[in-house]
Amino acid sequence: MVTGTRNVPGPDEDTAALAPPQTEVVSLLLATPTNDGTPPVRIDTHGAVVVLSGGDVYKMKRAIRLPFMDLSTLERRRIACEREVEVNAGFAPDLYRGVVAVRRCPEGGLTLDGEGDPVEWLVHMRRFDEGQTFDRLADRGTLDFGLLQATAAAVAEAHARAPERRAAPFVEQLRAIAGENTATLLQIGLVADPVRIEELSCDTLRALDAVAPMLRRRICGGYVRRCHADLHLRNLVLIDGRPTLFDALEFDEDLATIDILYDLAFLVMDLLNRGRVAEANWVFNRYLTEARDEAGLPGLAAMPLFLAVRATIRAKIEAVRRQQTGKADHAATAEHYLALAEAALRPQPPRLVAIGGLSGSGKSSIAARISANTGGPPGAVHLRSDVERKAMSGVTEFDRLPEAAYDRATTDAVYAAMNRKAATILGAGLGVVVDAVHQQESERLAIAAVADRLGVQFDGIWLDAPAGLLSDRVAARRGDASDADRRVVAEQVARDCGRIVWRRVDAARPLDAVVAEVEAILFEAARAT
Repeated sequence: MVTGTRNVPGPDEDTAALAPPQTEVVSLLLATPTNDGTPPVRIDTHGAVVVLSGGDVYKMKRAIRLPFMDLSTLERRRIACEREVEVNAGFAPDLYRGVVAVRRCPEGGLTLDGEGDPVEWLVHMRRFDEGQTFDRLADRGTLDFGLLQATAAAVAEAHARAPERRAAPFVEQLRAIAGENTATLLQIGLVADPVRIEELSCDTLRALDAVAPMLRRRICGGYVRRCHADLHLRNLVLIDGRPTLFDALEFDEDLATIDILYDLAFLVMDLLNRGRVAEANWVFNRYLTEARDEAGLPGLAAMPLFLAVRATIRAKIEAVRRQQTGKADHAATAEHYLALAEAALRPQPPRLVAIGGLSGSGKSSIAARISANTGGPPGAVHLRSDVERKAMSGVTEFDRLPEAAYDRATTDAVYAAMNRKAATILGAGLGVVVDAVHQQESERLAIAAVADRLGVQFDGIWLDAPAGLLSDRVAARRGDASDADRRVVAEQVARDCGRIVWRRVDAARPLDAVVAEVEAILFEAARAT
């Protein structure tokens, strides 16, 4: 398993042949009776052999040496096994049972943790339902937004408790990873045009140079931590209804000591690569919502770079697999990753979109939908006044606030904070979609002024719907950050909205139709600039 980008292929994938005594170890595991009478199952990856044995899992690290990983000696593999158990105790303590020695008996055979000299070391895990890993859920179309919201919260929580590393050479490490990506892809030479790889390398290093000073400030600010570092869909599993992170990178502390946004970028990139653009943007935005960290927003300038590096690492690993297995589909997959890396680094001017309308007009649903396609990967940041108000009040998103939290002074503070965040994110180069009532003309002018000051494109959308429909919609809400009810809608309807110069859209129609019209307006506006 490789460089913070390990990905477990299917059970039938061929990999490089094992050398003795590792072949004997696998034979032993496959021949050992299981505790439930089912036959053991072997899963091969380029970095390990995993045997599912009843309710147990045994993972043997391959005796290989690659430019980015050296497990060529028994001692290195022992250390890697012990470190894997230690590291993952913080993410999935119930899954990891320890390290098991495979020993040579005096009679010459092998035994698990018996007498004799060790010939191999295994990570011992509790088996879980392999069908509940997130890659399988995505393949079945059951990786829904509610589960992804819980996942984003779990990742944010893991980052909050991860130990800081304020002296880490993260920028230099990232530069070394980028260089090693290029060198390996060129050396293997089985995927992509060498000129294309060189161009991607130049674009990557140029992007790194642009954000390096900011990344160094983030190191000093505590944003570089000992992370999971291998946060793709196959290393997430649903256990007892909760997303669980497992199989964190264990074999290289430098590779695991990274910016928390670089850790998040792997998950976002994996979703993007699978064509799950809306889901990727949702995880990205939900993570920012859960983190509640305005001071960290300038770091978003590095997200395109982080996505590109993650995608290029995956392309490199697919090239290694192509070399190991001879299977042409790895080359095609590598090309797909390279295209994603190129797209992430392609310059995209930031734009600011404001969605306004009375409560129940569908602002948040529409803003969430259009955010995914606003700008390049990972899409726009969605700022919502309801969420901002809850954060400022120090309560959870779904706690109900008293009426006093909706007075004029508090509302002005909420809009000021939201506009300030929008300016910071736009300054970092990402797009922003702001979702708030914006009933007062001064509020609409203020958000437009943010774009004007920064010289970015601004589009204001106003959603119209009959009062009765608005009232019915808010009454039907469940599990939403908004506290609006029928009384609030009636009060809004009675107030004068002033002069509305934003594009007005009929929001009484089904959501898909409204989203389609809004996206068409934004597309035409972008073409006109």
